[in-house]
Amino acid sequence: MKRNTVIATVAAVALIGGGTAAAIAGSDDDGGPAKKTVAVTNDVNDTDGTAQNGAGEQSARPTDEASEDKAENSAAAKAGQITAADAIRAALRHTTGTAVSADLDDEGTTHVWEVDVLANGGTWHSIQVDPADGKVLGSHTEKNDDGDDAAETAQIRAALKGTSVSAAEAAEAAAAKGTVTSVDLDEESKDHAWDVDTTAADGTGSEWHVNPDSGKVTADRSND
Repeated sequence: MKRNTVIATVAAVALIGGGTAAAIAGSDDDGGPAKKTVAVTNDVNDTDGTAQNGAGEQSARPTDEASEDKAENSAAAKAGQITAADAIRAALRHTTGTAVSADLDDEGTTHVWEVDVLANGGTWHSIQVDPADGKVLGSHTEKNDDGDDAAETAQIRAALKGTSVSAAEAAEAAAAKGTVTSVDLDEESKDHAWDVDTTAADGTGSEWHVNPDSGKVTADRSND
């Protein structure tokens, strides 16, 4: 009975301390109780590096990816003092053609509007526009050397043919939903819609379709 009592006591200590315990008990030759060895370990840290509190309980430290995304979206929206529509118009004043996309990209510690323009001769131009003042920072020509590029260009031209809503107008239509951070022609969809990303005041991002003929804005449910 004494042996059981000692083990029960050690187990209770281990549970309270959040650690492990071991007990060795026995009797000596004359029947009396022998010396008992008790080892109690109270681990503060577990083996996988997860922090624990003073009671031995694991402390949850989850990474809130949604909060990080909102912070990034909010930073981009604040950087875009020049709207997507204005950035597109600035790019078209620099290079004649049709704007197919505009993205507010993160360039390390700064942001810049990247506007892709398809010139009348079929040449692609990428124009960088300062989101603070609308000035063109630079541009370069994108070479389309292989058959896939030529096929994609033809597909985009076909999608643009007959449309009455430009990229700038699509951006303006979606601006009622939040700060526009991206406009892109979806040439692969049946309705050839403009895909527009917006950011709300709290950093929540949303995706929209803008009809290239009517300018009607509808929510993009493809990722639901």
